[in-house]
Amino acid sequence: MKPRGAGLAVALALMLMGSVPMFGQQGFSLKNDIVVESGEVQDNVFTIGGSIHIKGRVEKTVIAFGGSIIIEGEVGEAVMGIGAEVILKSGARIEGDLVSLGGTLTKAPGALIEGDTIYFKADEGIGKIIQEGLFGRTGVSLIPLLIILRLIMAFIWFILAVVILAIFPRQITFAAVQIRRAFWPVFGTGVLTIVVFSGLVLFAALLSLVLIGLPILVSLIIIGVIIKIFGQVILFYFFGEMLYQAFSRKPTPPFLAVTMGFVLVTMVGMIPILGALASLVLNIIGWGVVIRTKFGNIPNWFRKTA
Repeated sequence: MKPRGAGLAVALALMLMGSVPMFGQQGFSLKNDIVVESGEVQDNVFTIGGSIHIKGRVEKTVIAFGGSIIIEGEVGEAVMGIGAEVILKSGARIEGDLVSLGGTLTKAPGALIEGDTIYFKADEGIGKIIQEGLFGRTGVSLIPLLIILRLIMAFIWFILAVVILAIFPRQITFAAVQIRRAFWPVFGTGVLTIVVFSGLVLFAALLSLVLIGLPILVSLIIIGVIIKIFGQVILFYFFGEMLYQAFSRKPTPPFLAVTMGFVLVTMVGMIPILGALASLVLNIIGWGVVIRTKFGNIPNWFRKTA
């Protein structure tokens, strides 16, 4: 567990510093340009507020929040733009699906999309808000400070989700399946776990008054954060896969599923009152599936084995 934890911390630190290759031939940037040159091959490409230009080939997924995606070459699985300008030039080829939410889509004659096209057009200002509201000079004047802070937290969640999915893909997908197969047992496990965990935290907090429980309290907080993050990523994948399957019967690309689930959960969470209730329910499900599946490794941790 220690090497993986250290790897996660190092990867996250590098990602927050800017544009770095991650987990093999993958590109990630914060408001920087990514160019996959002709003859070059990448696995996945992500950007927040930057520009992606594909002249070569991306084997799996291309995702952009704000900014733009320009494709002249090939993408093996899916392309997703959120508040982004998506341009397919003549000769571009997407072997999977194209998803464009809240941005613009331009397709030149000769561009080929072998899968489905999901396009929801929105006002052109949305792309600017996504791109400039977090990083631009006029971001504060465009969006209230509270919303900016919530969006920043949301993008931190997205970065964590991408990193964790890259490290634990099998565990995330396995645990998501268990939500569908045993929803109520998962939910019940979540309720019981949160009640017991809250009691332990309260007990440790009381012991901390005499310094005895301080190490226990710190350990419980760290464990709680890990469970919360892992469970949230599982939920991103679960809801993203459901949303994707509503439009396509093809296998869901994992990174695309997490991205779509992230967008859906974030949007629901911003709804007054309903968002708070939804977050509570999702928190219960997240805790339940993590504990019941032992972090996505077994169907039922509590089942007696012969």
